[in-house]
This record gives sequence, structure tokens and C-alpha cells, in this order.
Amino acid sequence: MILTNCKPYLYCYCLIILVGACRDPAPSVPVLPEISEHELPAIWANMTLHITQHTPANSPTFASRAFGYIGLTMYESVVHGFAGKNSLSGQLNDMPPLPIPEEDKQYNWALSLNASQAYILKQIYQQTSDENKRKIDSLESVLKIVLGKEAADEIIINRSIAFGQEVASVIFEWSKEDGGHRGYLKNFDVNFVQKSDRGNWRPPFFAQTISRLPLHPNWGENRTLLVENADWYIPPFLPYDSLNSSQYFQEFHRVYDHNTNLSQEQKEIAMWWNDDPGETATPPGHSYNLVTLVVGNKNSDMITAAEAYARVGLAVADAFVVCWKMKYHYFSERPSTYISEYIDDEWEPFWPDPPFPAFPSGHATQAAAVATVLSDVFGEKLDFVDVTHSKRKKDKLRNVEYKERHFNSFWEVAEETAYSRFLGGIHSEYDNVIGLQEGKKVGEHVNSLKWDN
Repeated sequence: MILTNCKPYLYCYCLIILVGACRDPAPSVPVLPEISEHELPAIWANMTLHITQHTPANSPTFASRAFGYIGLTMYESVVHGFAGKNSLSGQLNDMPPLPIPEEDKQYNWALSLNASQAYILKQIYQQTSDENKRKIDSLESVLKIVLGKEAADEIIINRSIAFGQEVASVIFEWSKEDGGHRGYLKNFDVNFVQKSDRGNWRPPFFAQTISRLPLHPNWGENRTLLVENADWYIPPFLPYDSLNSSQYFQEFHRVYDHNTNLSQEQKEIAMWWNDDPGETATPPGHSYNLVTLVVGNKNSDMITAAEAYARVGLAVADAFVVCWKMKYHYFSERPSTYISEYIDDEWEPFWPDPPFPAFPSGHATQAAAVATVLSDVFGEKLDFVDVTHSKRKKDKLRNVEYKERHFNSFWEVAEETAYSRFLGGIHSEYDNVIGLQEGKKVGEHVNSLKWDN
């Protein structure tokens, strides 16, 4: 079976209701769709992606953190309703005890999940627009009506909602002490002292932002969600060398050789994985959406879907902390600065440089972490079609259309994600190899948590 996308009409329908609720002071009561519990996690994941994309000053770093706490909240809001599954309470880094359901009391776990996602999403994205907050509230209200039909007892309904909100509240309060809370207020630190040795990162002329400062230089100091990812061994990097015979020179020369003669398919690969903040839900958002593509087509039950979102959230959040720790340890240059100095002073990469050091690749690191956790949940082999950007408009400047990508495994996704940055001219192969290697370790640590009894 080839997996494509989940049932998007559910989310589109809900958005139509939301827009109407925002604009019509006295909206008519709509005929609400029937929504099964297994579809609920994907609906909230889609809303999370919408908020991520349409919230100003967002970044891959902050978004990765958001997915970590939002996915974890989803899982913890329902885990006690499923025999054989463990809460992660007590397993994560400095995590306070999470709420426990009252014994011998009934809960509607779908309503708990619904309430938890609305709460945590508004708290994590406090800076989002009032319109977006109304959309979150409206979606929660619509789903409460639909899901509440199965729980005629108002006491059960209120108890379930209160539990979901309490879980979200404890997790949010815990999140505030990790070093990344409201990180969008300090994307670029004007007091950061940049290294200026040979081989260090320099602001490029062809860049994704106008800032001449690197993004979130202290992100690698944030508290990781997993204790196992806290004290990270930093792998060795290549020593700077300008000699043509050196490995350092050869790594950048391979970038130059490939980037000056890209095939149309290689351009499509490079573009598919750009995931610019503002235009998309960022690279970790692309990874979060992979869960939606799978659970929708496999009709995964609610706990499987919630666990998959939680694992991916934990993986991308810690992958970015670990990656940023390595990036700012070496503060390594991008191919553009080295190539312009030693190979071709008129060369520009196919894709503009992002505003932070190169080694290792963030795309590769987070993609490997995600592939590792998803393979553990759904299996190593899976026919898979990524349609995340299939509706994006053609990039006329580069004459490239966004074409869906077919894969046979999640690891193929990770490898192509890394490869896309090499084709884009913004990473060397060495950046990608180490990124995949280190990201896999992050994912293995997530898999090692006691998810099952």
C-alpha cells in the first residue's frame, strides 16, 4: 500500500467553521461532521502546523521545541486510557510529576486530548495573532460538541477536559525553565561575540535573512527533553586547510562541482526540503507532518497516533539542541565563503545560506532522529508518498515545481533530506554524514524510553 495523505477534508471543514465563527457575530449552527477518535490527533497536528507557519518570527529552533512539548502533551493527555502504555512522567529531564486520573472514574480521552492541545498550543505560541487564537478556540469548541456526543454525562465531559488542561499546564510550566521559552524574542543576539578565525562562519551575501548575526547562538545550552541527550559528545570536525589536496578543500569542491551542474530532478529535491519559516511550517514541521501522512492512511488508533507525534516531537526538539551545541562549538563556515575565496569568487549556491554555522547539518540531524523513531513505531519498510508541498506554487526564479516524493522507508526520507542540502550548496557531504549519525543517536534514545509496560 502506498501512503499519501490523511483525510484533509476534516481539517478544511473545521477551518471553514472557524473562519465563519470569527467573522459572523451570530453564525448559524452548522451541521457538524462525524469525527472518529483516531482522526483527532491528525486534526490537531494540522492546526499546530498552521499556527507554526502563520506565526511571525518563528524559526526551526523554536518550532522544534514547540513540537516537542505539544506532541508530548498529546500523548500524556490520553496514555492512561490505554492498557499496556506507560506515561513518560518521571522519565524525562527534570520533569515534574504529571497528573494521574482519579481511580474508578470514567474519562472521555478524546475530549482530554482536545482540551490539552488547545491549551498547550496557545501557551507555547503566546506570540501568535488573536485571529489564530480564535481559530484554536473555535476548533476546540467544534470538536468538543462532536466528541461530547459520546459522553452524555456532563460530569465525565468536565472531568476529561479538566484532566487534559491540567496535563498541558504542568508540561507548559516545566517548559518555561528549559532556556527556550519565548525564544522568538531573542532570535539574534546582538551581544554575541562571533569567532573570526579562518574557517569560521561569516554572514554571506546570498542569504535567507538580512540579519548579519547567527540564529540562536545559545540554543545548544537549552535543557534537553531526555537526560540521555544532555551531555552530548561532540564528534571531531575537519581541520581547516586551503591546500587543494586536503580533505577540507575536497569537501567544498564536491559541493561546487555538483551545484554548478544540477539536473532538474536534483533541483526538485533541493527545493522540496527548503521549508522556509513563514512559507512553511519549518523543517521540523515537515517531519511532524510525516506522522499525519502515515496515521491517516493506516487508520492508526488514537494512542498509536499520539505516541508517534510525541516521539517525533521529542526527537526534533532534542535534535536541534544537540545540533546547535555542535554548530556553535565549531562555528564552521558554509561552502559559499570557502568556495568564493579558493575556488570561484563568482559562485553562489543554488539555495541561499541560512543564518547559522554549518557543521553538522540541522536537516540531516533532525531527519535522522525522526526516521529512527518512526521506523520503530511503523516498521523499517513502508511505501510512502510525501505530499507536504505538492500544492506550493512553482518557484519561477529557479524554474522548479514542487513534486511529491516517493520513498520506501523513513530512512530514505532522512537521506534525501540531508542530500537536498548538499544539492542546495549549503552543506558539505561531511556535514550530512555526521548529522545523520548524530541524529540517529537522538532517535534511539527516544525509542529507549519505556513506552510500553
